[in-house]
Amino acid sequence: MMHNLPDKVFLGGDHGGFKLKKRLVETLPQLFPQLQFEDLGTYDDSSVNYPEYAAKVATRVSKGEGLGILICGSGIGVCITANKFSNVRAALAWDLTSARLSREHNNANILCLGERLLDPDLAIEICKTWLRTDFEGGRHQIRVDMIHELEKGQSGGAS
Repeated sequence: MMHNLPDKVFLGGDHGGFKLKKRLVETLPQLFPQLQFEDLGTYDDSSVNYPEYAAKVATRVSKGEGLGILICGSGIGVCITANKFSNVRAALAWDLTSARLSREHNNANILCLGERLLDPDLAIEICKTWLRTDFEGGRHQIRVDMIHELEKGQSGGAS
């Protein structure tokens, strides 16, 4: 398990995801002591704009520095934002199956979660599943390559 993981996971989110992100920042290093977790904010529940925090995580993932976990109220806003960056495959997960398939089939490198839609214990299980699942490659690699080619054709993608 976890053969294809980088050493680092970046976490970020807005005020709508602050409580869940805080819990993940406290819990995930205990569950995965071999990984480094870096919290890129926000650091309290004051109102902020989710694209700012999604961009911080997506920038680091886009450069190949690690994986990312983003949290907002629904997970949708951070997912849309993160997918504007080249080399990012952000996936919204709402259960263990969607988390597993996002890694196995889509080689997702950012997991997006909705604090207002998920029980915190389920969110932790989703993260565990996502981090423990490897990309299957094979026919799925062909599809991921196709996505990358589409991305390159779109005015260079975001940087």
